[in-house]
Amino acid sequence: MELLDRVYESESLFPIFANRLLPSSRPEYEEYLRWSGFDPAHPPEPIVVLGVTEGIRKTDAVEVFPCPTPDTEGCYLNRFFLHGIRWMDHLASERLETVRPGDRLYLMLDLQNHSDPQAVAVRTEHPSAMVGYVPRYLARDVWSLMRECEIDWIELSVERVNLRAPTQNRLLCRMKACWPDGFQPCDGEEFVPIPAGVTARCG
Repeated sequence: MELLDRVYESESLFPIFANRLLPSSRPEYEEYLRWSGFDPAHPPEPIVVLGVTEGIRKTDAVEVFPCPTPDTEGCYLNRFFLHGIRWMDHLASERLETVRPGDRLYLMLDLQNHSDPQAVAVRTEHPSAMVGYVPRYLARDVWSLMRECEIDWIELSVERVNLRAPTQNRLLCRMKACWPDGFQPCDGEEFVPIPAGVTARCG
């Protein structure tokens, strides 16, 4: 896939993506699926696993993620692993050890973040502690939803806590919000396909 102006299609995952999945032969494979909220007895398609784990590797900056689509109720529904945990202080690390599935989380627009003006921080409640960030690829969506939705229509919660997992898989979050009229997820220059004439598609 060296030609960036060409469209590549395949009925199975390309090696560049398949290599970002933990092999099913590994002894920790079932735990790997549980970290992402999947049932090892009924594993999803590999591309679905990539959509949650993001296929992150230390050797590059490639991230794999799905473009959100409305759920059966016409709402915005997404799951993602909390980012930025490794940059938090020891108080945040201690707070993450006490959160439980179902706990409410809160979004904060990080207006004075010099590294990323679009950053969206995440905090806990009682006690309140900033514990990480929404993935950068979702930040633009979150800003739009916080402008368009009633505040009570935006819910962020802990779906799963994986204390023994690598940092990038430590906290799985669930976000649900309204789907405003005319809202287009993954909308921005950073999501424009590289090959000319190709239309970006959600789903």
